Amino acid sequence: MPNRLAAQSSSYLQQHADNPVDWHPWGGEALALARKTQRPILLSIGYSACHWCHVMAHESFEDARIAALMNAAFINIKVDREERPDLDQIYQAAHALLTGRPGGWPLTLFLTPEQVPFFGGTYFPPETRGALPGFATLLPRVAQFYRDHRDEIGTQTDSLLAALRALEPALEPAAAFDHVPLRRALERLASAFDRAHGGFGAAPKFPHPAELDLCLRFGATSEDAREKALFTLRKMADGGIFDQLGGGFFRYSVDERWAVPHFEKMLYDNGLLLGLYADAFLVSRDPCFQRVVAQTAAWVSAEMQAPDGAYYASLDADSGGVEGAFYLWDRQEAAQGLTPEEWASARLRYGFDASPNVEGRHWHLAHRRDVPGIARELGISPEAVEARLAAARGKLYGVRTKRVGPGRDEKVLVGWNALMIKGMARAGRIFGRPEWVASSRAAMDFIARHLWVQGRLRAVYADGRAHLNAYLDDHAFLLEALLELMQAEFRADDFAFATALAQALLSRFEAAGAGGFFFTSHDHERLIHRPKPAHDQATPSGNGVAVRALNRFAHLAGEPAYAAAASRALAHYYPAMREAPEGFASLIGALEEWLAPPSLVIVRADGTSRGEWMRALSARYCPDVMVLSFAGECPNVPPSLDKPAGAQPTAWVCHGATCQAPIRALDALLEVLDERCTAPCP
Repeated sequence: MPNRLAAQSSSYLQQHADNPVDWHPWGGEALALARKTQRPILLSIGYSACHWCHVMAHESFEDARIAALMNAAFINIKVDREERPDLDQIYQAAHALLTGRPGGWPLTLFLTPEQVPFFGGTYFPPETRGALPGFATLLPRVAQFYRDHRDEIGTQTDSLLAALRALEPALEPAAAFDHVPLRRALERLASAFDRAHGGFGAAPKFPHPAELDLCLRFGATSEDAREKALFTLRKMADGGIFDQLGGGFFRYSVDERWAVPHFEKMLYDNGLLLGLYADAFLVSRDPCFQRVVAQTAAWVSAEMQAPDGAYYASLDADSGGVEGAFYLWDRQEAAQGLTPEEWASARLRYGFDASPNVEGRHWHLAHRRDVPGIARELGISPEAVEARLAAARGKLYGVRTKRVGPGRDEKVLVGWNALMIKGMARAGRIFGRPEWVASSRAAMDFIARHLWVQGRLRAVYADGRAHLNAYLDDHAFLLEALLELMQAEFRADDFAFATALAQALLSRFEAAGAGGFFFTSHDHERLIHRPKPAHDQATPSGNGVAVRALNRFAHLAGEPAYAAAASRALAHYYPAMREAPEGFASLIGALEEWLAPPSLVIVRADGTSRGEWMRALSARYCPDVMVLSFAGECPNVPPSLDKPAGAQPTAWVCHGATCQAPIRALDALLEVLDERCTAPCP
């Protein structure tokens, strides 16, 4: 019989509905049962696309003997980390404090009935394997330890709670800001930079979009920071972390060369990288970046967007129970559908002339040779090589579509949708692709219809219902997405939605008197810790994005309260940023915008002229310039943005509440912006 998870909306929890484990979802019933019976809690946190979560499920949670051990001694709670990032954030931090090691998924923790962990790890095999204890052996030992050492556990949990509280900044708020955090951050990134393959640090290698964006935006501060970002983005685009046939990025690379990925595709990575690659194209005019943007946007539109407009959460790492099987090739299968000419080029491009790059048996496609080198070896033109490779990719993609595909998690997460809305809207604006803007508009409209419920934002939409109070990241990311979407296509409804989100950040999340924003709202479920996250993780820091978005929206709305809240947050985190800037890229970028406030360009024009002006402005890399355009009569334009329409196109360049004299020639406008923009390459 299915267990309690069968009725949950999370596809990850539903995957465990037929386990013999007596699973509970996180909630009052399970927690009350733990307190009543004084049994410890076995907390298992994972997510739908996670390979090692599937492995532990098959090995242990589907095993009747191990399930019996779990059921006899523990209250077993299963959590989807994507629906409950509040729990995941707390217990990942607790795991790091308990073990001295970074966490991951599956996360396996043993808690007291008061929800405080006293032992844990990540993946455990069913039987002892090397240094990893077997789960079947571990379970009775943990249960015995809990029965025999309650006083010792109580002392340990008190210390753990104190350590969690100590993770929050305790330094005095700063009275003044400067550029020192940016300078130090770029210096630290330079020291960690992989000059051979790009990126920061060794394997496993993650994209770090917040750090790359910082390097791209403020490259002038450090001589080669911008080139480090561009070099990394090129290496990623050539590597196996990018799906060379279908588009889109996998979560990370298991090697330092970006060649072999962990095969999950997550919406948040692709939303962040879509906008970043579009910006990189503006800076460099490298056609490689344009290709990546086009392929990724096409993949998102075709495979990750629901008919009603919302974006799905992820694609699984596994296909048919095997990690990466959907994406791997053997030489014979790859060659058989291609012409001899196509195979000659593809063989060199993707390394089929060398050893397999996955487990010594399979090839995962990555660029091993460049097109000019292939052209020289084959004695043909680079254009001929490109044509043959395009034909080969199309045929290989057709073969791949006939395979068993990876599972798709179709729940809708507001924060992740917001990251993709921003990326699609920005890419659409930069490349003049209205269908990409329309894609982002459809997702935003879905959120406004289904997840903004009676003046409150919900975090998740699944199985036809919205639920769970939205988190800091949801509000901050969505506000920033609206700012981007309004630049692609202004609508008064978006401005009103942005106003409601900005007010919610101040009233429901800001730490009164201290500065900064809590991850959960003031009326959220009480947990063992309430963090105010400042460091970037796989997604940008909610505090960093909130500060930047509120500061920008203050300029649009003419509302100083938003800027004041941003200033309080910066003052709270500034000493920590200055002392140890690692991981603060989003907040440091927001600090730089505070020191040099963004400019606002308001354009009033109709028809062809409006299109010409917006194309010219979108062709420049202006990371600290916002552009809003209006055509015809605009009765719903907010007073702060209302400018008189005239017989000819007119622009106003504003800094805060002060606007320069109207500009009626496009060349004159571009000349004014030259100081803040990177002009298109000739």
